Amino acid sequence: MTSTDPAATGTRRRRSADERRAEIADAARALALEEGLSGVTLRAVAARVGVASGLVAHYEPSMDALIARTFTRIVGDELDGLRALTAQAPDAVAAVRMLLGLLLEGTHDAVTRVWVQSWGLGGEVLGAAVRAAMDDWEGYLEQLVDAGVAAGRFRVVAGSRAVAVQMLGMIDGLNAHALVRWREPADRRALMALSVEAMLGLDRGALDER
Repeated sequence: MTSTDPAATGTRRRRSADERRAEIADAARALALEEGLSGVTLRAVAARVGVASGLVAHYEPSMDALIARTFTRIVGDELDGLRALTAQAPDAVAAVRMLLGLLLEGTHDAVTRVWVQSWGLGGEVLGAAVRAAMDDWEGYLEQLVDAGVAAGRFRVVAGSRAVAVQMLGMIDGLNAHALVRWREPADRRALMALSVEAMLGLDRGALDER
């Protein structure tokens, strides 16, 4: 009896267009996390997938669009994970405390590098993706602040959006500092906690690690 199993016959099943695009997307994501967005080149993606550059270009005619989607996927996954974790916190103070610990513990360097390079690379397509991601982050932080105000835990003078914008700027800056190892993770977190406590009207030490 003749075998029709590709593994047995030594033939390879032709991948569908969707499968190829998924392979290319996964390769771009891995390269971005390892080397930053600058590592996502046509040749590097093709080598990671194990195909000719022309095949990648066939499925992804715009590298700018691929890089933008890769950025959105990486930072979106990070934010989704943080949303899920902080949603488990018992109250708003604990949620903010948890967020600072998760972000400033020094384990987000790969994603931070993607963020930092995205600001430098800019451009029309990537720039739009970055602005959308920053809007998402601002909205997430504003929701955290609003929840604390509604529960009577936070006393915010400037408004929740203004606080969210300031928090986002500090998070971005301190995480960028981590890429060059300026200050230890614990020091960066302590400085951030002091500032956020003041903005939220919390007693000093309310956001200390516990």
